[in-house]
Amino acid sequence: MEGPIARKPHIRPRGLSRSEAALYIGVSPGTFDKLVREGLMPEPIPIRSRKVWDRLRLDSAFESLASDNDNEWDDDPWQPIEKDRLI
Repeated sequence: MEGPIARKPHIRPRGLSRSEAALYIGVSPGTFDKLVREGLMPEPIPIRSRKVWDRLRLDSAFESLASDNDNEWDDDPWQPIEKDRLI
């Protein structure tokens, strides 16, 4: 059986392994598994005996995570600061 395909730096793969998908979104494989179980990250696509995560679906899910976590620091920095937000 052949080992994993060596990645060339100039080719961005569309399909990622579990560990690559976790690395891609910046979490450990265990945390990635939890996010998949919770429905916050997509399920893998089965390709023969492999499970492969679609990079574009990961991008979409990651963007959804960001929009679900509204943060006051993400406000437009060019808007005037309200007095009640000053420390």
